[in-house]
Amino acid sequence: MNKKYIHIILCVLLFAACKKDVVIIPNNNAPNYSEIPTILLENYVNRLYIDLIGREPLDDEMENDVQFLRDNDVTFQSRDSLITKLQFDTTFIAGDISYKNAYFHKLYEMVKVRLIEGVSNSYIQNEMGIFLFFYEVDSIAGNLIGAHNNLINYYRLKSIIDSESSFYYDSINIKEMHKRMINSSIYDQINMNTFNFVNAAFDNLLFRYPTQNEFNKTYSMIEDQIPQTVLGFSGTNKEDFISIITNTREFYEGMIHWSYITLLARTPSSQETDFLMNDFFITCDFHKLQRYIMKTDEYAHF
Repeated sequence: MNKKYIHIILCVLLFAACKKDVVIIPNNNAPNYSEIPTILLENYVNRLYIDLIGREPLDDEMENDVQFLRDNDVTFQSRDSLITKLQFDTTFIAGDISYKNAYFHKLYEMVKVRLIEGVSNSYIQNEMGIFLFFYEVDSIAGNLIGAHNNLINYYRLKSIIDSESSFYYDSINIKEMHKRMINSSIYDQINMNTFNFVNAAFDNLLFRYPTQNEFNKTYSMIEDQIPQTVLGFSGTNKEDFISIITNTREFYEGMIHWSYITLLARTPSSQETDFLMNDFFITCDFHKLQRYIMKTDEYAHF
């Protein structure tokens, strides 16, 4: 046999030896969403309504939405479309005005629960009235500093109530809503002093307490108005600190953390957080973050 044919045979044998066997993993078939039982679809739709707009679907809503998912084989795109409808549809609905109105009101109330113990708008308005009254008293008495401080507190509380409509019309994002709630007399009343305020801000927003170094610098920044560098940014007062803490990557990670806890009753893995941060840190699109979680099989229990 000449050398040419020997070379060809050796190459064929070598290729055959390197070829890997196909590995078949049992019970690893792709989910057949078209065969999901109706009861699971109804449970999913029911959960979406409660988590997004605060109520169960009416009978016709349940029927239509389950059929919509069924007609589209319960694809992730169809789930995304249903969630988007509940977030942004402005068609008039008796009792809710619209899905969008109900959704943004529910979200506003959720942030209030997270940060200011869910106080009612009527309570906030009552506090506004008190500050306005003392503003007028101090103005008449010539106490310009007192009048100025009372007016600032009045408008800070007003900005909390205004944040619901501002968020609805996309004038502010979820970060600004959080800033307004912690920069208020109500948050101060709940946390009482600078010591508690610093710990509460870290815990509420970042899901951790400050290190001793972070606490000392933040306390000095707020209480003594001494320039300090905290979380990689410098500031000299309470407003600066609030801006700093809500602009850190940790704040966005905290929002992802909060979303997983409220929707899945668990904390996200580091891989999940890293994946979602790629978009969320740039866009601050909280609605998209919710949709990502709520269209998963884990959330739907499929």
